[in-house]
This record gives sequence, structure tokens and C-alpha cells, in this order.
Amino acid sequence: MYQIEDLALSRRNLLRGSAWLGAGAALSALPLAEALAKAKAAPRAIDADWPAVTAMLDKYVSQRKVAGMVAALGWGTAAPGYIRRGKEGFDDPDAAAEQSLFRAYSQTKPVTGMAAMLLIEEGKLRLDQPIADFAPEFAKMKVAIDPDKGLDAKPTDQLITVRHLLTHTAGLGYAGVGKNKPITRELERLGLVPAIVTTMPIPGIGTSVPVPEPDEFLRRTASVPLVAEPGKVWRYSMALDVLGIIIQRAAGAKSFAAFLQERLFDPLGMASTYFHVPGSATARLTTNYGLLGSTPLPIDKPRNSIYLKPTPFAYGGSGLVTSPADFDKFLAMIVNGGLHGGKRIMKEATVRQGTSNLLPEGADLSGTWVAGSHFGAGGIVGTGANEGLYGWSGAAGTVGMCNTKLKLRTGLYVQYMPQDRLPILAEFPKAVGSDLQAGKGKPA
Repeated sequence: MYQIEDLALSRRNLLRGSAWLGAGAALSALPLAEALAKAKAAPRAIDADWPAVTAMLDKYVSQRKVAGMVAALGWGTAAPGYIRRGKEGFDDPDAAAEQSLFRAYSQTKPVTGMAAMLLIEEGKLRLDQPIADFAPEFAKMKVAIDPDKGLDAKPTDQLITVRHLLTHTAGLGYAGVGKNKPITRELERLGLVPAIVTTMPIPGIGTSVPVPEPDEFLRRTASVPLVAEPGKVWRYSMALDVLGIIIQRAAGAKSFAAFLQERLFDPLGMASTYFHVPGSATARLTTNYGLLGSTPLPIDKPRNSIYLKPTPFAYGGSGLVTSPADFDKFLAMIVNGGLHGGKRIMKEATVRQGTSNLLPEGADLSGTWVAGSHFGAGGIVGTGANEGLYGWSGAAGTVGMCNTKLKLRTGLYVQYMPQDRLPILAEFPKAVGSDLQAGKGKPA
């Protein structure tokens, strides 16, 4: 009989969400005009159109490695098609579908990034504006002299800016994810763990210190030394959680969640995207699993999900629950230059800027997950054969990516942790690229 400790889950594995769709080399020869011309207007099953992607989903579900999976793929302004396999949970009678609810985790980050771009478009934020203008606590930040050894620190050479938060170059740490143990432990001691996983007492998950309300969250965050000088290196961090609160203040909004609802979710018709899942939507919520070896064990089930409980604030780096159909609307707005259903959500120039390289000049990405790429507004930006790529993935196996050059939208939705225990997020882009290279994937 297994013990719950055997799950060996950790925040480091759970929150990384670092895989991304790098199929650009396979996509570059695609006849875009032909694909767009043939795209249909209504959602449909596209199993035959994407045989390699379909085979991948069949493999994982038939072998019971995951309970269910949904792939969403779309072109231009056309409605997406879906490949659906399995159930919302192994003991759930409902089939996994485009309206099923999945925990997005770090796939939240591009949404927060584009929310910031909306305010930059309006002049309420500037890319290189110090966040101390909205949070004075950050006016006198310190950076650890040796972040691997202790908390001894010195004043930073420059202030953290909006650009730094958008691109993970602020020097902030990430509880359970960062390799700098003294700072990680200090963040945990202060309750600066902006993510939720389960109500179950799994060792290494959660903290006895509750996450504070947003104002106190910023105050405590500013009291912890940075792991690097702002603007110098790429370090995955809780920067987008901080940015969400900055967005709320800059916009004068009731909350960050309220801002997203008004400016993105409602205009895009994203009626199934939440930070706090309402009881009326419980039946569509999938079960999240922790992998014991290759055996999936439920760690967050719909009826008693931690997502039914409100959090102190909307976590801009990891907090969203969404459906494949909903998130595709966000990606469609991106690939269509800020338009949705003929209505302008963002200026085309704003979308171009948010999906371009926003890294500070000279920022060091060597040895990181994104080395060889660029970074934009909360998401990776492809280079070379991957030009046009933008998006990010989540810790429970979801990924939402688009290619603005090809007008292609791709999403994969599944729920298991840690996401690197199975190679799904590496296989998905290969399957997409394989189908496209074979002349498949073009809407009939």
C-alpha cells in the first residue's frame, strides 16, 4: 500500500511549467493561404486531420497513464477543431471535452502579460517604468551577495521595471522553484507561495504560513533579497504574480481578477475561465493527478477541489482554471492582431509588441529553459525557424501556444503532476510538426 509521501511531489516540479511548443522548423513550409481558405466556421472533431496528434492522445489515454486529454487546434479567425479522448477523471462519467475545466497554472502568465500590454497601450504603464511608482516598497531593493549561501545583501544597481516583471528578469525568487535555497526558504517562511494544488496533506506541497493579502504580499516580497540584479539574467519567478497586483493598482481596478474579467474575459466571451471555480461549474472540473511512478493518484477532485475555495488574491502567475475552448479565444485574439469577432480588444501594434522580444538588452539566458529563444509579455517568443511563436505551458500538463506568423493556434489539456514525469509536452509539438510536414493538419 502506498503512502502519500511516496508521491514525492514538490513545488519545484509542480510549478515549473517550462515546456513549450517548438515545432517552428516543421511549420515553416506550411501553405498558410490554403489552410486558412479551407478553414470551417464551426468547431468539429479533427481526429483524421491530425493523425499523429490523435495517435499521441490515444496512446496515453488507452494506457491509462492519464484520465483524459483534449487537443485544440485552429487557424486564423476560424473556430478551432478538437481531438477529445478519455474522461474528466478515471471515476468521472463525463467525457473530456472542449468545455471541461483544466487547471492552467503557469499558462496564466501570458494572460497577465497581455493584460499589462493593455495598460501600456493606454499609457497607464510604461515598459521601463519602475514598479516602485505603484509599490514604493520596491524603491530600495537589495540583491543577495551570494544567493546560494545566505540572505546577506547589498543595494541593487537599478530599480525593477515592468519590463523586468514581464520577462522574468526582475531578479525575484520563486518559492520551491528557485535553486537558491536560502531565498526559497525565506519566501516560504513569509507565505510567499502564490499557487494552490490540493487540500490533501502532501509533504512538500503548501506551507503552514498562509499567503497574505495583496498589499502585504508586495510588502513581504520587497523585504526578501533578489537572487540577481534586475535586468541582468533570466530567472523564472513569481514576477507575474507581482505584476498582477501592479496592474490592479495602475488601472485603479477593484482587483486584478475584476480587471481581467472586464478587459479580456468578457470581451472575448471567456465565460469558463476563473480564479475561483463557482459551484455551478463543479461538474465540468477535471480531476488532477499526482504520479506515483507511472500510477496516477487523485490529488484534487472536483467535489472538494482547492479551486472551489477563494485565494487571498488572483495569482497572475499560476491561478487560472480554463477550458480548451476558452483559452483558444485568447490565442485567436493574439494571432488575429487583437481582434475577436470583428471587435478590437487590443491594438495590433500592442499585440506585436507583446509577442516580440522584450528582454532587457544583454540579459543572460544561458543555462535556462529558454536559452536560444526570446521572451515577451509573460511568454516565450520564438526565433529563427520558430519565428512567430508565443505562449507558455502549465505545471499540470497544459500548454497554450500560437504562431502569429502562421496564424496557427495549438492547445493541449491534461491534468497530472509533475508534468515532466511524462514526455507529453515534448511529444505534442513533434506530433503537430509531423502532421504538418506530412501535409495533414489543414482544415478540410
